[in-house]
Amino acid sequence: MTDKVSFAIETENLSKRFGHFIAVNSVTFNVRRGTIFGFLGPNGAGKTTTMRMLLGLLKPSGGHAGILGYDVAHQPRAVKQRIGYMSQRFSLYDDLTVEENLRFFGRTYGLRGDRLRERIQYALKMADLIGREKAPGRELAGGFRQRMALGAAILHDPEIMLFDEPHTGLDQEAAAMLDGVLREVAAKGRTVVMTSHDLARASDLATRIDILSKGAIARTVTRQELDPAALPALYRAVTHG
Repeated sequence: MTDKVSFAIETENLSKRFGHFIAVNSVTFNVRRGTIFGFLGPNGAGKTTTMRMLLGLLKPSGGHAGILGYDVAHQPRAVKQRIGYMSQRFSLYDDLTVEENLRFFGRTYGLRGDRLRERIQYALKMADLIGREKAPGRELAGGFRQRMALGAAILHDPEIMLFDEPHTGLDQEAAAMLDGVLREVAAKGRTVVMTSHDLARASDLATRIDILSKGAIARTVTRQELDPAALPALYRAVTHG
């Protein structure tokens, strides 16, 4: 099915209510395969709630979401196998080492034997964790926990990767490393969706940016329209206007 679809993600009037509060209000967007797509918006704009619906962790109150042609609400297992997710608050197992954590997450995605060992080594190298394989989770500083989260997210080589504020807690070197990984996976035909408060970084990475405000898409900016110098003023006008 995946070879027959141009869009990695398609939503139509996707909505989420919590009682009388509308967290996401009829959001419609498409993400082309092999691109980096950015969600910008202040806290409470609906970015994380939209992510959680795409992951199947929250049931939409209305509308539709599709991942590589699979319906998120009705085909959650097929969706899960094709998505990697890195949240801004990743929880690893403190009593397990870095390598043991990766092995655990790899097995949950069905990796075994040589393939599992190969992907663990790739994740360790990519996240610059070589030499820390035997370090217990409790000994990792915040930045290295985020690197671990990145390794776990890409371990099963998913076709779509969702990153919720992935640069949170990273130092400059680690953030630059993550930028390189995002570009690398997109160049290989994988699709990246990231939320961010970092306007400069998002405009540098993303092919397209949707700016959310009060649960709705207030503005879409494409790569051709992206002007890093003008984006802060546009962002303020859209989210505070």
